[in-house]
Amino acid sequence: MNKIEITTEFIKLDSFLKFSGAVSMGSEAKMLILDELVKVNNEICTQRGKKLYKGDIVEFNGESYEVV
Repeated sequence: MNKIEITTEFIKLDSFLKFSGAVSMGSEAKMLILDELVKVNNEICTQRGKKLYKGDIVEFNGESYEVV
């Protein structure tokens, strides 16, 4: 599992995908989220503005990312 450190209280899902390097562009993150290809804490998430906090797990394309 990839651990991605944030320095703020939370980060939005679309920003997290770009920040973590899972996607290269924000528009790519938006489409993947809307196409139900991203899970947050083991549930499909279609809210690109969903706030992620430390301890949340994001799954995409066979990879897992933990917000730390």
